[in-house]
Amino acid sequence: MDSSLKVVSAELPDLAREQSTCFWQPSKKLISAIRDYQVYADNENIINKFLKKISVIRHRFWSAITGADIPLNCNIGGGVSIPHPNGIVIHPEAIIGPNCLIHQQVTIGVKGGCIGAPVIAGHVDIGAGAKIIGDISIGKHALIGANAVVTKDVPDFAIVAGVPARIIGWTTDTLPDNTEAERSL
Repeated sequence: MDSSLKVVSAELPDLAREQSTCFWQPSKKLISAIRDYQVYADNENIINKFLKKISVIRHRFWSAITGADIPLNCNIGGGVSIPHPNGIVIHPEAIIGPNCLIHQQVTIGVKGGCIGAPVIAGHVDIGAGAKIIGDISIGKHALIGANAVVTKDVPDFAIVAGVPARIIGWTTDTLPDNTEAERSL
C-alpha cells in the first residue's frame, strides 16, 4: 500500500472534510446549518433559541438550493462528505457514522411500516443513486455501488453492487475471518 495515501478513520471524525473554503459550497453549508441547530437545541437559553431559529432558516435555504432532504434532527457523524447533495434523502432515525461519503440521489430510509432505519458505520462510501432501505447495518469501510439497492446487512470492508445488492469484493487484500460474510447478502 502506498504510504502517501491518507487512511480515513471509521471512528474518529475528520471535521476538516466539512469546513467551507468559500461561500458557494451548498452541501457544506447545509451540514453546517444542521450541526449549528443541534448545538443550539441542546442549550435552551434565550440567545440559543434565536440562533436555533437562524439555523432553521439556513437549513431551509440550503435544503432548497441543494434539493436534499436531510432533517435537522438526523444523526450524522462528523466528517461527512456530500460532494453533490442533489436528491439525497435521509430518514430522521437513520444513524450514519463518521467520515462517510454520500453521493447524489442516495436514499437512506425505512421499509413500508416505518420500522427500523439503517445504521451505517464509519467511512462508508455510498455511490450515486444507491438505496439503503430497512432495519439493516452497513459495516465500516464498506463500499456501496452506484444504484445498488441494499436491503440486507453488509459486513465490514465489503463492496456491494446490484439490484438487489450482493457482495462483489472486499476493500482489503484479505477476506474477513467470518466465512458467513460471503453469504450474508
